[in-house]
Amino acid sequence: MTGKLILVSTPIGNLGDLPPRAVETMRGCALICCEDTRHSGKLLSYAGVSGVRLAVANEHTELARTDEVLGLLAAGSDVAVVTDAGTPGISDPGARLVRAAVEAGHVVSAVPGPAALVMALVISGFDSTRFVFEGFLPRSGRERTERIAEVATERRTIVLYEAPHRVQRTVTELGSACGLERRIALTRELTKLHEEVWRGTLAEAVVHLSERAPRGEYVVVLEGAPAAGAADDSVVVAALHMALAGGADRRTAIATVMATTGAAKRRVYDLALTIPR
Repeated sequence: MTGKLILVSTPIGNLGDLPPRAVETMRGCALICCEDTRHSGKLLSYAGVSGVRLAVANEHTELARTDEVLGLLAAGSDVAVVTDAGTPGISDPGARLVRAAVEAGHVVSAVPGPAALVMALVISGFDSTRFVFEGFLPRSGRERTERIAEVATERRTIVLYEAPHRVQRTVTELGSACGLERRIALTRELTKLHEEVWRGTLAEAVVHLSERAPRGEYVVVLEGAPAAGAADDSVVVAALHMALAGGADRRTAIATVMATTGAAKRRVYDLALTIPR
């Protein structure tokens, strides 16, 4: 018998959300891999778990921790993986350990629990039957521009994570790509004392964020792109000018305008050729 690698979800803010089975599971493991031993140590103290070794397996050390974890599993010991908040592997470390354990033939299981993306989605008021999770957008460059253009054309509800010091920039760029009337929900401090959910259009969100100093990690829920419709040439050209002025290259601008105006690709492409570089 070999041990199991168990992904254990932890509270995203409110310690009362720690699942009872998570406590039992961590108590029975030989090792708990975590992002920060100080943070997880406080969680274990709250849960009354003692005598279990903690080891750091964050984005920098997860790969280096793999051999030790595989050795314990091969010896028949269970290993837990936790992150500072939420479900391991969701915009947090854990995926590489899972991949290594699976490839080595070990059992991988999980203790389900809190996940910020799910909570934000279901309280947003938007369609939750079909959605896409984008995690954190690339911070800069062509990759970011192209990803935002993809988000703009997505018909399903989109869930994003964003840091407080970048959220205003991200919302502004989403407004340029998606159209300022697209609806959005900004959630922060979920499950905590100062939990906040703000809903409105992208235009209103830009104003809302400019009037305050954003604090706490944000989960952004964006309404999916509307069904394609007709737009006259002047609207398409104006949208192309706006996208190009915002720094998008021609291909990205075309994709963005297709999403925001509902115009056909060939028509947008032909109109883009009339705009001087």
